[in-house]
Amino acid sequence: MYEFDAALTHAINSLAERSGALDFLMAWISTIGVPLLILAVVVRWWSPTDRPHTRHVLVATGLSFLLGLALNQLILLFVHRMRPYDGGVTHLLIDRSADYSFPSDHATATFAIAAAFLLHGMRRAGLSFLAAAALVTFSRVYVGTHYASDVLGGALTGTLAAFIVRIGYREDTRIDRLVTGIF
Repeated sequence: MYEFDAALTHAINSLAERSGALDFLMAWISTIGVPLLILAVVVRWWSPTDRPHTRHVLVATGLSFLLGLALNQLILLFVHRMRPYDGGVTHLLIDRSADYSFPSDHATATFAIAAAFLLHGMRRAGLSFLAAAALVTFSRVYVGTHYASDVLGGALTGTLAAFIVRIGYREDTRIDRLVTGIF
């Protein structure tokens, strides 16, 4: 299985350094993609459309994001996978990372956002966030910082976190009304 993962990772990363513009774009997406998605979520707080439901989804999205990253920290206690550039599988287009490779925090964060929107019935926004998540995760392999299985693992962690939040954080409860009534 490692051979397939390494070959797929190398194939994606070998697309790099063919176009300076594409390399710049992928490095930019890899670096700024998560903050841009967070900003896109935050600005929806003041959306006039179905405000209570929208705000519930936004809080659930934030909880999914945080839970996904917390799950990653638990996984990192047991899984210490080196980065593909350290193993000679990829060449790196951005700065080195200080932590382990599996799972990808970028994939976890972006897929937690997309899954939260989709699981709460905001299909159109969820599909837009899903497309952005796919682009961010692809960019992480393209720039050489993750194996393909790292971003797949992160996507699964983020989606699992969104499912857990969907089950545990109910709309129109006292705590939900309190939190969504802020501002």
